[in-house]
Amino acid sequence: MRNFDLTPLHRATVGFDQITDLMDRVIRQDVSQPSYPPYNIEKSGDDAWRISLAVAGFSTDDIVIEQRENALIIAARKPDDASEAGKTYLHRGIATRAFERRFHLADHVKVTEASHANGMLHVDLLREVPEALKPRRIAIASTKDVETQVVETLEA
Repeated sequence: MRNFDLTPLHRATVGFDQITDLMDRVIRQDVSQPSYPPYNIEKSGDDAWRISLAVAGFSTDDIVIEQRENALIIAARKPDDASEAGKTYLHRGIATRAFERRFHLADHVKVTEASHANGMLHVDLLREVPEALKPRRIAIASTKDVETQVVETLEA
């Protein structure tokens, strides 16, 4: 495993602590990160994404999707089924073991929709920047406008 010292970034920047923390977290993640269930992340627009997980063997009731602050947590647990007790498998290749997947979301990214069909779970995400944080054009008053306002104020 490689070690990176991000201290120079802290000395040269102000307010970018979240980025360096995120880089630290990614670098320190263990290589043996579980790969179950497999998933895709696709960009579907300028501010839109879709996460698709292969969840064969799970019903919609077995899956829980939660968004907590900047984290998206997708978990599933197959309840103990009484009908499975008497079955003998010659080969069991469809994994239905419990899992929990966590995705770190950027600011203002929200889950807009989730769907489950044909063994695939699709979670659609959208970045919705509040109006207060969007760039806005500031009107520049001319000197005549300012003088008119001062005169009107003095007359009143």
